[in-house]
Amino acid sequence: MQRSTVHLVRHGEVHNPEGVLYGRLPEFHLSDLGQRMAEQVAGYFEQRRDEGANIVHLVASPLTRAQETAQPLADALGLPITTDERIIEAANGFEGMSKIKSRLRQPRYWPLLVNPFKPSWGEPYHQQVERVMAGVQDARRRAVELAGQEAADRPAEAILVSHQLPIWVTRLAAEHRRLWHDPRQRECTLTSVTSLDFEGDAIRRVRYAEPCADLLPGAANVPGA
Repeated sequence: MQRSTVHLVRHGEVHNPEGVLYGRLPEFHLSDLGQRMAEQVAGYFEQRRDEGANIVHLVASPLTRAQETAQPLADALGLPITTDERIIEAANGFEGMSKIKSRLRQPRYWPLLVNPFKPSWGEPYHQQVERVMAGVQDARRRAVELAGQEAADRPAEAILVSHQLPIWVTRLAAEHRRLWHDPRQRECTLTSVTSLDFEGDAIRRVRYAEPCADLLPGAANVPGA
């Protein structure tokens, strides 16, 4: 059966001195540290390719921070960036706000909190999984197509640069776990790599790596939802 891998890469640190929950807002760029992270994760995949990994397809969310994280990957691997709206950040009712914890004490925001299992403050988890998985499957098929006969010996691989919450709930679904969770417990750090290994169109294994673990201490990290 045809084997392949799709790597879900979270973007690097964003320049966000006000601590805004930026969600889908445009023009939130990588910080200097975020750019270092992007270069380092590109080096991680370049080394994997040099060791025999058959990386043939690169996709990114349309948001600036994802595109800027993908560019060093494109440069290192010699791949064009395909933009896919389906792997964009989750919609969020608190988008554009800062100091979210203090806002939670204000009654006008309480309707957003009535159902944390859905969640009621943003795009439902199951909808995020559906759209991201559709993007994953299309990227997997495109990678197999691009790899051609070579995929029989070296599994085709695709990289998708996305965002923390969509990646995390997609992983939960792949591992047959509940989608509701504590945002503080997400295993999806900046420029982390969540790898979905496929046989045919079925996920057989989920792997996780942090190529930029040495750059994480002190990095700003505002969850998307």
